[in-house]
Amino acid sequence: MRMVKMPPAEIDVSADLVATLVRSQHPELAAPVRRVGHGWDNVIFRLGDDLAVRLPRRAVAVPLIHNEQRWLSVLAPQLPVPVPYPVRIGAPSEAFPWPWSIMQWFDGRPLAALPVRERRPYASGLGTFLARLHTPAAPGAPHSPVRGIPLAGRSEVLSHQLETVALDHPGALRRRWGRIVATRPWAGPPLWVHGDPHPGNVLVHDGAVRAVIDFGDLTAGDPATDLALAWLAFDRAARDLLRAAYAHERALDDDTWIRARGWALCLGVSLIANSDDEPVLAAVGRHALGEVLADAR
Repeated sequence: MRMVKMPPAEIDVSADLVATLVRSQHPELAAPVRRVGHGWDNVIFRLGDDLAVRLPRRAVAVPLIHNEQRWLSVLAPQLPVPVPYPVRIGAPSEAFPWPWSIMQWFDGRPLAALPVRERRPYASGLGTFLARLHTPAAPGAPHSPVRGIPLAGRSEVLSHQLETVALDHPGALRRRWGRIVATRPWAGPPLWVHGDPHPGNVLVHDGAVRAVIDFGDLTAGDPATDLALAWLAFDRAARDLLRAAYAHERALDDDTWIRARGWALCLGVSLIANSDDEPVLAAVGRHALGEVLADAR
C-alpha cells in the first residue's frame, strides 16, 4: 500500500513556547499549558480548563489560520452547534513567526471514536448544522483549489490514488466514480463549506453534538463536499436522517446528494492514502467506501 507520511513540523512548538506567547500577548489568560494533539497543519494545546491554543506547524497552514480568524466569528451566530472561533488572536513575533489563535475548549469525544451503529442519534443534528452553515458565502470568502469545487476537478488525483493505493474493489470504485462525476455540477451561488467533513471533526458529549471543529479548509463552493459526512460517518439509516433534517432547513436536490456520494468516495480514498499516522481516519475512509459501494441510490 502506498501511504503518505504526515509532514514534519517546520517549527517545534512546545508547551513552554505557548505559555510564553500567551503571557506576552494575552497575559490575562495565562494558565497552565499542555499539548493535546496535532494534525498535518496545526498543533493544539490546552490552556487552563476552558481554552485551547491553535498554532500552525507548517507555513502552508498560515492562510488556513487566517481564514478561521477572519470568518468563524461571523459564522458562529447562525450555527446551532458551537464552533471554535478565536476569542483572542496571536500576532507573529520574534518568538513565533506566524499567527495563532486562542479559542474555547470543548469537552467531548470525536464521533469517529464511536462504533458506527452508535452514531445514529447525532445524524439529524448534523444535518441541521450543515443546512445552517450552507448559506451564500460573503464577498472575499476563501476559495479552495481542492474542496467545494466541481467533482471533475478531483478526477486526476483520484485516478492516481486508485492506481497506487491498495483498496478493496478499486474497479468498482472507478466505475462508480465514472457515473457520479457526470452528474450536473452545482449551479447555485457559492455557499459556505466546512471543507473537511469527517467524523473526527465532530465532538459529541452527553448524547448531543458538542462542537464541529477544524475549519482550516473553510471555503465557498458546492455544499455537496460537506454532505459527504453522510457516508463518512453513518450507515444508510442514519444517512436518511441526516438528509431529512437538512432538507427540512434547506432545499436538497438529487444531483447534490449524488455529488455528495462522489465526495465521500474521493475523500474516503484520500483518507486511506494519507493515513500513515492516523489509523482512525483510515478506518473512516474504509467505512465511507463500503457505504458508497453499498448505496445504489
